[in-house]
Amino acid sequence: MGKHKKVMEKILRGTSDANIGFDDIRGMLLYLGFDERIRGSHHVYRKEGIEEKINMQRAGSKAKPYQVRQVRDVLLKYHLAGE
Repeated sequence: MGKHKKVMEKILRGTSDANIGFDDIRGMLLYLGFDERIRGSHHVYRKEGIEEKINMQRAGSKAKPYQVRQVRDVLLKYHLAGE
């Protein structure tokens, strides 16, 4: 199983939102075709056909838990998990 799939499964499981690496979630979003714009500490992700924009900031080397929940909501709403 690829790294991006493992990160996606971890996000969808929802049991460790505070332990997902920022670089892991960033790589997964780029793999899924999101465009990234960086403004200071904010990383903003957009994708055509996706209404929401995902705004993320680092919390050390991890992603912030509430932002992981936002990513999970987008993955589920737009069926980006492949199922």
